Amino acid sequence: MPHRQRLGHIQLDEKTMVRRKPEVEHERNIAIYDLLEENYFAPQGGDFTGPYHLHLRLEDNRLIFDVRQPDDQPLTQVPLPLKQFQSIVKDYFLVCESYYSAIKTALPSQIEAIDMGRRGLHNEGSELLRDRLAGRIDVDFDTARRLFTLICVLHIRG
Repeated sequence: MPHRQRLGHIQLDEKTMVRRKPEVEHERNIAIYDLLEENYFAPQGGDFTGPYHLHLRLEDNRLIFDVRQPDDQPLTQVPLPLKQFQSIVKDYFLVCESYYSAIKTALPSQIEAIDMGRRGLHNEGSELLRDRLAGRIDVDFDTARRLFTLICVLHIRG
């Protein structure tokens, strides 16, 4: 049932997060909304059927994908070391800061160039996420992109 291999709810661990800039909150809200509207998310290694509830949290330098049933019963947890994402998230943040600054004063051609770099890094992070989840959770590219946005939000420390 491919239509059941999806996320129906997403929760970010708010205990590890701080107050964020409006731009970040906007990106987070869009990513969650888009994820819930359309996604492909299929945990491997069991006879699981969704829709799933996903709780994302940071714990001991790991990103935890805590996958649950709709009644909040645990199904599986997939830990990913944060170290493998640190460089790309850092670069992505730098380009995003440049982008947000540029949209205030730069020429359209400059904004477009920065945005292309931003999208390229986002795609790279999405592919890294898909590779690290391989064999444990199957996601399509668009789902990986939106999840990568949420991973970036979780990295913000203030």
